[in-house]
Amino acid sequence: MTQPQQPQPDQPWNDRPAGEPQYGAPTGQPYGAPGQPYGAPAGGPQQQYSAPTGAPLTPQDEKLWAIFSHVGAILFSFVAPLIIWLVYRGRGPYLEDQSKEALNFSLTVLIAYIGTSILAAVTFGLLSFLVPLVSVAALVFGIIAAVAANKYTWYRYPVCLRLIK
Repeated sequence: MTQPQQPQPDQPWNDRPAGEPQYGAPTGQPYGAPGQPYGAPAGGPQQQYSAPTGAPLTPQDEKLWAIFSHVGAILFSFVAPLIIWLVYRGRGPYLEDQSKEALNFSLTVLIAYIGTSILAAVTFGLLSFLVPLVSVAALVFGIIAAVAANKYTWYRYPVCLRLIK
């Protein structure tokens, strides 16, 4: 019984001559080095990259973006603090903490809106006064948080579910 012949190191994996394109590669432009399968990088094993974090922010920039995070939670619900937290995560402890806090509070407010709307619908409008009450509380606490961020103090909302740690 004869053993199958092993390909030589200088032979491509698909038994094509070294100068011809690999399967699926555009004609005239082989991908990868000779002897490597289609899709393999020409420079050897693929290097793992991590997402760039950027330079650390100055305290003034952290304070400014923390204010934007709290005011954005008032104006745009959870979207603004989420974007700020995702973009500036890891670039300053104060901004990361305050944007997470604003995001957690805006998610808490969203859950409260849903809950009070359901309660108002189930009770045929008897508890409909709770919806504007949630709006006023969110506005007041958001303004207090923005003022605290302007003073560069670490603020915690008094009523908040810490969903994002």
